[in-house]
Amino acid sequence: METIIQQIDYTVIVPVYNSENTLQALFDRTKAVFESLDKSFEMIFVEDGGKDNSWKVLTQIQKQNKNYVSAFRLNRNYGQHNATFCGMDHARGDYVITIDDDLQTPPEEIKKLIESAEAENSPDVVYGYYKKKQHSWIRNIGSRFLKYYTKTLFKAPGKGSSFRLFTHKINEQILSHRTTMVFIDELLLWYAGNISFIEVEHKTSEKAKSGYNLFKLIRMFMNVILYSTVTPLKIMVYGGIFSALVSFALGLYFIYRKMVHNVPLGYTSVIVTILFSTGILLFFMGIIGKYLSRIFVIQNKKPPYLIKRAFSRKPESKP
Repeated sequence: METIIQQIDYTVIVPVYNSENTLQALFDRTKAVFESLDKSFEMIFVEDGGKDNSWKVLTQIQKQNKNYVSAFRLNRNYGQHNATFCGMDHARGDYVITIDDDLQTPPEEIKKLIESAEAENSPDVVYGYYKKKQHSWIRNIGSRFLKYYTKTLFKAPGKGSSFRLFTHKINEQILSHRTTMVFIDELLLWYAGNISFIEVEHKTSEKAKSGYNLFKLIRMFMNVILYSTVTPLKIMVYGGIFSALVSFALGLYFIYRKMVHNVPLGYTSVIVTILFSTGILLFFMGIIGKYLSRIFVIQNKKPPYLIKRAFSRKPESKP
């Protein structure tokens, strides 16, 4: 048997977390989209350490559609971006599309991304954005907060989402970053020279419960800040200058009171000064410790994900 390695037009990556009820419909509708466009595609599902029967559903989908589907199961929950990175690591399409597993973004909206990618300006990245998001209030607040700081820190346009399309070249460039924590959008903004945006439909999630809670949103925000920016170090510099000026001003004030009004320097003023300066020092040492721990992890070359089980799609073959 001789294996034919066919060129694939599109790779669709789906990070999966507790979504057993939506996966079959997601695949069927995605397949129908590419059949209507007469485009070749592969679909990569990455199960990110969920607690339901998602992996069992994925194995059935893969067995029934071996020419289209690859399924990977991570050994624990690494987060959406790291799971997406795993899919990117196995993508073979000329273009890569990422989409969530909850059907909030209808797979039929993929056509809009493709139409935008095939436009005359040939963008490196196409983002699908939503005017009205059908998330919980906690998720909406967290998303807006993260998007605001992403826009501020990375000079991002602020319309990004997890529904995106980018070229194979951009995908290969992103894969060169083998850090423990991956933030896909920051890397896309770093490498892409031409980014387009297209408005897409956004429906209510068909999952019983969102994969993001307040704690996970806060943890994700802190990881973005510590792994992708030097903002805490800037805060340390400016905060140190500010605290030094305040301490100097307080010192002059107490010296003035002593010399002019002959007021004794009391216990309270000394304790307040000590506690203030000590608190600032401990806070800054904590930030330095965080950065040192990140450097330690990177130097140890901890992978961004570990695959527990995998079923790869089978290319067509001939005698």
